[in-house]
Amino acid sequence: MATAGKVIKCKAAVCWGPKQPFSIEEIEVAPPKAHEVRIKIVATGVCRSDDHVISGSLDVKFPIILGHEAAGVVESVGEGVTNLQPGDKVIPLFVPQCGKCRCCITPESNLCYKNDIGKYSGMLLDKTTRFTCKGKPVSHFVGTSTFTEYTVVDDIAVAKIHKDAPLDKVCLIGCGFSTGYGSAVNTAKVKPGSTCAVFGLGGVGLSVIIGCKVAGASRIIAIDLNSDKFAKAKEFGATECINPKDYDRPIHEVLAEMTDDGVDYAFEVIGNTGVMTSALLSSHFGCGKTVIVGLAPSSSTITFDPLAILTGRVLTGAIFGGWKSKDDVPKLVCDYMNNKFKFDGLITHRLPFEKINEGFDLLRKGESIRTVLYL
Repeated sequence: MATAGKVIKCKAAVCWGPKQPFSIEEIEVAPPKAHEVRIKIVATGVCRSDDHVISGSLDVKFPIILGHEAAGVVESVGEGVTNLQPGDKVIPLFVPQCGKCRCCITPESNLCYKNDIGKYSGMLLDKTTRFTCKGKPVSHFVGTSTFTEYTVVDDIAVAKIHKDAPLDKVCLIGCGFSTGYGSAVNTAKVKPGSTCAVFGLGGVGLSVIIGCKVAGASRIIAIDLNSDKFAKAKEFGATECINPKDYDRPIHEVLAEMTDDGVDYAFEVIGNTGVMTSALLSSHFGCGKTVIVGLAPSSSTITFDPLAILTGRVLTGAIFGGWKSKDDVPKLVCDYMNNKFKFDGLITHRLPFEKINEGFDLLRKGESIRTVLYL
């Protein structure tokens, strides 16, 4: 492309500090260096994890360009990039796959050593940024930064997808859908005929429900403080919905009464440590499995009686649904195109990129499931 090797000036939503709205700014995006890819973002989703940064719950370096759930087209590649070329449709990956570290080699993990989750360095692997605004360097977010017309990512953090994939839909495979769906089919390995409880009915929680249904669960109990979300939960496969506010006792006791002393699988999809404990206790004391999916604030800790684990419960977590990102994202896109699962209903709002603050307002008010911004 004519822009290859040159600095690109474009629009981006810059977050200058915690508790501040996004500011649409003109930024400069440097060309990709060796083993990097510059991508023209076509569509990007509004995810709760981005809002955690805005609220101050995650310790990041400002100013920053957030966004990590997107799809786009390769604009140019740096030296040494052999598996991608301009024009390829791609999904940026907030969990990279270097293919060489212990986690990449073992089938038991997908969390590549070169990930930036929890570290929030604000830089690419070479310890520098490709963004500047008003003469100041701007931080990257978990190696993706998709709230911009153009971004640069390391080549281990991008997956080439089917040339006919609808980018305004499969962008959800970049985070929300894959995280929830994989938590059920990969991490929990939900068995046919089992009983599941899903705490939190946002886009990721509903994707857990999709996974539980595809896996053949016979009962899927959806739990949320907002009963307005129940209709959508049932649309995706929930068999029952309960609101903890309707009961005068702990929700894990309610679930125990409903399910012969506890569910087979429980999923916490909020990022609330109190709910994580409730999810753990809602699983059967002798054989239940609980998966933590929600991202809690950086300073959070969780406390529970060790007997809850000693008696036989299993507690685990899932980043990006356990998927090996570069290997599995293209397959998930093809599965979507072949109707193995449907998630179009997760997208409740579509807004032009410039209305990003409106998209986050919808999220905070509980009025949206997934808002997709188009650029």
